[in-house]
Amino acid sequence: MSVLRLARIALNATDPERLAGFYREALGFTDGEAPPASDFSAVTGLSGARTVPLRLGDQSLDLVSVTPAGRPYPGDVPGFSRLFQHCAIIVSDMAAACARLSSHPGRRLISTEGPVRLPASSGGVTAFKFRDPEGHPLELLAFPPQAMPETWRGREASGPCLGVDHSAISVADTARSVAFYESLGLRVASRSLNTGPEQARLDAVADPVVEVTGLGFPDGRPPHVELLCYRGSPSRSAPALAVNDIAATRLVIAMTDGDLLARICALHAGHLLSPGPVPRPGGGSDAVLRDPDGHWLWLTAE
Repeated sequence: MSVLRLARIALNATDPERLAGFYREALGFTDGEAPPASDFSAVTGLSGARTVPLRLGDQSLDLVSVTPAGRPYPGDVPGFSRLFQHCAIIVSDMAAACARLSSHPGRRLISTEGPVRLPASSGGVTAFKFRDPEGHPLELLAFPPQAMPETWRGREASGPCLGVDHSAISVADTARSVAFYESLGLRVASRSLNTGPEQARLDAVADPVVEVTGLGFPDGRPPHVELLCYRGSPSRSAPALAVNDIAATRLVIAMTDGDLLARICALHAGHLLSPGPVPRPGGGSDAVLRDPDGHWLWLTAE
């Protein structure tokens, strides 16, 4: 079985137009192309959705208002909670990116002491975490100049924010989650164990010990998925997210074909939330399932 790519990331919003203003002005997003039309009500059981598509570099981010509206983002969810899921944005100049961000109201800090340079064992990047005006966690990431991946080089003219590198999700058991995502066709691309005072300042979590596992797609291009497993953290129990809750971020994963999507649905019938693959107007199909920790995946086949 194989996937093609992480096609887009969808964030629920009570007011997607207003939130889009924040992403454009504070982070440099531009208008994107609308996602392929789907029968949202047939896939989710809800009446519909209104989408504001955005783009940063080559990556797509959708802000979605779902009818009826669900629960707001539940306060300052810590990184070890299974509700936690953030988007990481690569920046060419952390100081410039933070200055632009700080000039726009609405963001709430997670890294209250500012950007943090992580040790080499944790990647050696400089990172900064915050929340958008509706509560979604975000991260800015800057590589050392000599370590900037080829993917992000030559894009600085567009502004300090270059593109979406990954979506990170908190999980209770790394091995269980790796097995699940490998069954979809993703593969482990990196592993690290992040700890120490720098990680504590970044996450606002006392004495964190975090297993970070990068999962890549066949084409090797961003965005990818990262698993965050906080060892020895408090209980990770969390209420199940409904598809219309603001915290129900969805990874929209493109599959190679409809037959593969049907096999995935059969393999993970216990995680399936849609009535199997649902035909899409104009061709193709969609399905929705949850991973072992309750994170939402929207699988789509042309």
